[in-house]
Amino acid sequence: MEAKSQGILNPDIPSRLNAGFPIETVRTAFPALTRTPGFIFFDNAAGAQVPQIVLDAVNHHLLECNVQRGGRYAKSREVDEMILRARHSVADLVNARDAREIAFGMNATSFIRLVSLAIGQTLGKRRQIVVTDMDHEANVATWLALERNGARILWWKMRDDGNLHVDDLVPLVSSTTRLVACTLASNAIGSIVDVAAAATVAHAAGAEIFLDSVHYGPHGLIDVQAFDCDYLVCSGYKIFAPHMGFLWGRYELLQELPTFREDFIVDEPPGKIEAGTFIYENVAGMDAAVRYLETLGRSMAGNDTTGKSESRRSALQHAFEAIRVYEESLSLEMLRVLNDCGAVVYGVAEGDRIDQRVPTLCFGLPNMSAARVTKEFAKQNIGVRDGHMYSPRLMNRLGLSRESGAVRASLVHYNTLEEVRRFGRVLAEMKESC
Repeated sequence: MEAKSQGILNPDIPSRLNAGFPIETVRTAFPALTRTPGFIFFDNAAGAQVPQIVLDAVNHHLLECNVQRGGRYAKSREVDEMILRARHSVADLVNARDAREIAFGMNATSFIRLVSLAIGQTLGKRRQIVVTDMDHEANVATWLALERNGARILWWKMRDDGNLHVDDLVPLVSSTTRLVACTLASNAIGSIVDVAAAATVAHAAGAEIFLDSVHYGPHGLIDVQAFDCDYLVCSGYKIFAPHMGFLWGRYELLQELPTFREDFIVDEPPGKIEAGTFIYENVAGMDAAVRYLETLGRSMAGNDTTGKSESRRSALQHAFEAIRVYEESLSLEMLRVLNDCGAVVYGVAEGDRIDQRVPTLCFGLPNMSAARVTKEFAKQNIGVRDGHMYSPRLMNRLGLSRESGAVRASLVHYNTLEEVRRFGRVLAEMKESC
């Protein structure tokens, strides 16, 4: 399956969408962007850079209160206060009903496995689990592992237009369905899934829905209430924080989950979900990343203060509204330069469907291997990635081998149109040299 960009891509549109976004201010907030002058970082799907406010928070924790929580002395109490503050920050980020619905840990994969292990113990008569062929393998293999517990796996398959359609989910869900597991946005091809519609289908049959928001997190506003989901995971290092993960779950469901915990841990969330000691300084960084986004949102709304005139959630909404519009300009320009170079774009490649994707694009160049393309970009100081992107089943669906895969360029809101155009010039030179 492949798609090519359509001629409706107008080169003037990205510049118009770009207008008003404070890109220079944004870039100055990320020190790593100036450490290697001229380097273009288009590998953000593998982990984004962090703003100075995050570096400061991590540094403060390690210097001032690098101790265990739960003590009676001031430094330990400061850790307790930071963790509580971070829970409320992440609760605002995802629009949780209760900060106790947020659990911190190592990464998203470990949380998916934690929930899958618990669900595997409680399948009962509902033994059917729906997974997709568009997801990161972490949100597939963890559920496939439950086949040994008697689970029956059904596949919600991507259509040739590069997305999942809820109409295809309907016949898969029944009174025996336990859970639907799907992504918010593909980490490989960038397609955005209508998860709210999927939740409606799942809940109508009495099933639950588990969302992987790792790749969507830096690009769009997460809203667990609007999505009407039951569980959601995310990774901090994709959304401008250090390496860590968090889980959101409906409080009543988290209460019921059978999880491992030491005897002295109360059988209540979030403690029952957080086995052992997580990395406190990275949680401090996650809290700071939310504050970075909040500050960006206040700036975009013309309110640079953190007073009571606007809630943090409202500020985050402003931030992601601006990010979505700006990133659409990047996506359109990427589609244009790829189209001009005759590249094959996998997934959503039409300009009039730009709202169905984030600026993560998998592509191939005729007569050139994916590995060679990325090596040539590396010589020109541009970082992109090749391979299966931890989505080997999707590569198979696209007619690509997991060994060679595709080239992926993944952008976020600190990338620029000029970087995209330089990328395009290098790609054009590659094509001419073939």
